[in-house]
Formats: sequence, structure tokens, C-alpha cells
Amino acid sequence: MITWFDALLVTLWAAVTALGARRGLSGLLWGSGSIVVCLLANVLSRAALPALALAGLLGTGLAVLTRRLLPTPLDHPLHLAAGALGGFALGAVLVATLTLGFPIELQVGPQGRTGVYPSTSLPPILYAAVNSSVLKDSLMRVWDASPLLQTLIVPDQTRP
Repeated sequence: MITWFDALLVTLWAAVTALGARRGLSGLLWGSGSIVVCLLANVLSRAALPALALAGLLGTGLAVLTRRLLPTPLDHPLHLAAGALGGFALGAVLVATLTLGFPIELQVGPQGRTGVYPSTSLPPILYAAVNSSVLKDSLMRVWDASPLLQTLIVPDQTRP
């Protein structure tokens, strides 16, 4: 069942895709570069504040580089599609990160320790929306994905 949480995330995804399309060819660099910046910040830094500072510095460098490389990003109509592709990719990463960014609850039972996502300690309306989310159900495979993808999507869960 689609919940209000899914609707908000899909709206965010559409807005980021549209923003990429509006930026044209630079939207492709903006979207793909932002993903690379986030991955580098998560790989190179073990704490949240240094990762945020590093992402800010790398993002600023990316913005300056994009401006210099593409002074007229909307020369051809095909550039809109390229920008939409960059925005779509960045939106996918944002949606996945927001979907899997809630706390995990550890439960101890006869079969050992198991993780329950999302934690039942969330407010009931939020827990119900996230737990019933179609996007959450489709993204649960990230926990078994490659370490690089886990570092991009759920960096706080991959750090020791």
C-alpha cells in the first residue's frame, strides 16, 4: 500500500528530476557529481561533521567547475533530457537515503540478535507510514548490497 511517506518521497524525486532538467546539461554534472561528492565524503570521513564539511567543499568545487565547463548549458533540447537524467539519479539517492535513514531496533530472541527496521520507538503515525512503505520494502535489499552502495545510502550503518 502506498503511504503518505511514499507520496512525499516520490514528490521529492520528481522535483529533483525537474530541477536537473531545468539546469540542462549542467544538471547531468550536478546530479552525477553530487552523488560522487556524497560517496567521497562518506568514504573519506568517519564522522558526520567532517563529512558535511568535506561535502560542502567538494560541492563548491563541483559548482565552480560546472560553471566554467558549461557556460551555456541549454544549447540543445537534448540537454534537458541529460539534465533530467542527472536529477533522476540524484533524486533516487536522496529518496533511498531518506527511506532507510530511520533508526534500527535490535531485538534479542531465541535465534539471536536481529535488526528490525524501522524501530518501533518511532511515533506511531511515522512508524506506520514507514513500515508500510512500498519504497521501504523495495529498498531493503540495500542491506545486502555492495559495501560501496551501503556507504552511499546508509553510511552511519556501515561504520564500525
